[in-house]
Amino acid sequence: MPPVLAVLLIFLSYALGTFPSAILVARANGIDISTVGSGNPGASNVTRALGWRKGVWVYVLDALKAGLATGLGLGMGFDWAGTGRPLGYVCGVAAALGHMFPATRNFKGGKGVACGSGALIVLQPIIGIAAPIVWWLLSKMTGKAALGSILTVGSVPIGLVLTGRPAWEFGAMAGLCGLILVKHWRNFGRLIRREEPGLRR
Repeated sequence: MPPVLAVLLIFLSYALGTFPSAILVARANGIDISTVGSGNPGASNVTRALGWRKGVWVYVLDALKAGLATGLGLGMGFDWAGTGRPLGYVCGVAAALGHMFPATRNFKGGKGVACGSGALIVLQPIIGIAAPIVWWLLSKMTGKAALGSILTVGSVPIGLVLTGRPAWEFGAMAGLCGLILVKHWRNFGRLIRREEPGLRR
């Protein structure tokens, strides 16, 4: 694949990531999500404000935009093995960055859990399917979406090790997971102080 087209695909992936799923779903239900709960434009905050059904919609939309970007990278990419996997990873990360740091909203976006999940489902289907199930179970058990997110995201690199993925794939996914955890730094503080808001049942 010509380098210019690869760069354009990466920029397209970033642009896909900026699609404001949470803002649009919340607005359709009469809420400005930036003024509710944590103010974070993501699936967890929408779930807290509007319940699980609306939260699932946001999760699916956010996962789809990263999954689409990753799939385009896999389908159109080329590398020494002919698999396109490096470009798939780059496009998935670009979409997640577009979600977390959207230029269209002063680089103030979501935390990337759903986007990372969408990319993971395309790149590592077994882990990608297991991760949202684990998140849902942990979130339901604890009533804290942030705690479910932190524990699930932290376990993803371990899953790559257990499935024997190459070191570069582990490094790429571990880097994205690390960035997602950094975006949760306020949640860490609220969890320690026992001030983290719970989910609507």
